[in-house]
Amino acid sequence: MFFRKLLFCAIALIAFSGSAFAAVNQNGDSSNALDAAKQVFLFSYFHDNGGPGDGLHLAWSEDAYKWSALNGDNVLFTPTVSKVFRDPFILRGPDGVFRMVWTTGWEAKRISFGYAESRDLIHWTNEKDVPVMTDEPTARNCWAPEIFYVASKKQYMIFWSTTIPGRFPATDSAGDDGYNHRIYYTTTTDFETFAPAKLLYDPKFNCIDATIVFSDNRFIMFLKNETRWPPKKNIVIATSENAEGPYSLPSKPITTNWVEGPTVLRIGDTWNLYYDSYTLNSYGLSQSQDLKHWKMISGKLKMPAGARHGTAFAAPFDIFSKLPK
Repeated sequence: MFFRKLLFCAIALIAFSGSAFAAVNQNGDSSNALDAAKQVFLFSYFHDNGGPGDGLHLAWSEDAYKWSALNGDNVLFTPTVSKVFRDPFILRGPDGVFRMVWTTGWEAKRISFGYAESRDLIHWTNEKDVPVMTDEPTARNCWAPEIFYVASKKQYMIFWSTTIPGRFPATDSAGDDGYNHRIYYTTTTDFETFAPAKLLYDPKFNCIDATIVFSDNRFIMFLKNETRWPPKKNIVIATSENAEGPYSLPSKPITTNWVEGPTVLRIGDTWNLYYDSYTLNSYGLSQSQDLKHWKMISGKLKMPAGARHGTAFAAPFDIFSKLPK
């Protein structure tokens, strides 16, 4: 077993050392740009509906197209603070700590997200349930939280989607089951104390699943138009000079309808946009050079069967080499 693992790592290292590319992962921090000889692509995801017994799954890739499940596609982390584990998002901070947040339920009295941290993606500590909408007693949910490190302020911004009934009445009838989401956020420096939640983005329609990257001196938000009547369910883009906004009007749709959970890698001058094509039980991939013209190339993408709403990110090779294969 030892020699098999050693051989696997040697082959992977040769493959990466022979590659010549650079990438920006989801936090857009240039210090995390992919060094082909030192970092690898990882992808976090969950299975089915993320119910009891499920948890964090990881896959890896050397080309960002063909992803292979790690740990035999078995769970690497099972939450104890929630029965539900959906939409896992992982960010490695400047201190080298991986921080993960996830959706803990469809609806709950305590509107919160799950949080845990790790240095090796195997052993997770400081797990907690973080209530973030305590000032909004009628809030229905807290979906798909993500983290962005704002280097200029040396703080983390966590953002998610929430429905507050009656808050945006013009679109109350456009969603599923009375949901009418907007994007909210909080900030923290230590993940112990959190600023009061604020509205981050109102595109004037029901929206979920925001993700943010920083590139070319601007913050770029990808998010899902969650309008059900008439059906939209596609990905759009908004931009800002500041992480906390204000963000621009949304772009025209850059994907087909009935997709969600966007996550992005920029590899050289090419943007790879991955998304959960949930009605087809598969993953999709679109590619662009300028963020305006997109080509769907899902046929080139290979994902572990059943992967749902995940995060593409870069991790050091020494971390990857110790993950169970």
